[in-house]
Amino acid sequence: MTTSFIPRAAFPAQLSLPRSYYLGHHAAGLSKMKTMLSSIDLIIECRDYRVPLTSRNPLFEQSLAGRERLVVYTKRDLGSRELPLDKKREDIIRSWHAPSSVLFSDHKSKRDVRSVLNFARSHAAQTVSLTGSRMLIVGMPNVGKSSLLNALRTHGVHRGKAAMTGDQPGVTRKIASGVKIVDADAERDIEPVYLVDTPGVFVPYVPDAESMLKLALVGSVKDTIIPPTTLADYLLFHLNRHAPSLYSAYCGPTNDVSELLDAVCRRTGRLQKGGTPDAEAAALWLIQRFRQGAMGIFVLDEVTQDGLQRKMEEEVGTSLNQARKKKKEAQRVRARLKRVEAE
Repeated sequence: MTTSFIPRAAFPAQLSLPRSYYLGHHAAGLSKMKTMLSSIDLIIECRDYRVPLTSRNPLFEQSLAGRERLVVYTKRDLGSRELPLDKKREDIIRSWHAPSSVLFSDHKSKRDVRSVLNFARSHAAQTVSLTGSRMLIVGMPNVGKSSLLNALRTHGVHRGKAAMTGDQPGVTRKIASGVKIVDADAERDIEPVYLVDTPGVFVPYVPDAESMLKLALVGSVKDTIIPPTTLADYLLFHLNRHAPSLYSAYCGPTNDVSELLDAVCRRTGRLQKGGTPDAEAAALWLIQRFRQGAMGIFVLDEVTQDGLQRKMEEEVGTSLNQARKKKKEAQRVRARLKRVEAE
């Protein structure tokens, strides 16, 4: 008699995992944003739909306070099938921000892009300015800010993309000049709207290892920071929680990432000299497939009514001094682990 597959209840602790990705251009970008606030009418903060809690950066709320904020959950197509369960999740997320406005967006969806444009036009109509309304778009690295900006420009003023985009974080490293997304309309008394693209800003210190894994899996951290096989194992953990059939083209249900990667190598031809499986290449390929929506459409964070409040209570180490202390602690843990392994 065959036994039914039982997925792991929890992912193994990752004590040696890096907890920081706060780079020099992140700090410089945030500092520059602060100086621009007096000329900004609205802040559009982008968060990743797949990690609505983990992609929240408290630095924006601390540093950019005093301006109306619109939160846009990007990459909706990678986390939602528009089923009743997805609608319920979005209602909960809206309740987190009430009475502030929240939008969910797939930058390839005309409907979603128009909803952001309509909000921008409506907000601009309430703004008195001789030079038009200026809005700042902010968010964690690789959360989809530049893709949204390009989509708004294409649909708003019918012009080509103005911002570079890429699969890895760090494509936008400096604050750009304003890009027009809405033309002036004298008859409707609408001023032009300009959107200012900014570099993604990471949190100074990630309080728990699983949050770092989530951010790395969705692409907010460069693929060189966390071992690809560790990230692939974390992806396997989530695939098993949702549906092991998502990788049935390669092997049967398993909790062993080596088994899955070996099967992927042989199925896709990712082999080194002598026919040895290239596990790292297979891991990177699987991760990229997930980021493209080809390994399931689902959310990594658990979305509950009190989820945001609990996340805010758990957040620690958001200041630079605290981040440095935590980073040193993590380095000491890694050093101890290396010594133990060497003995």
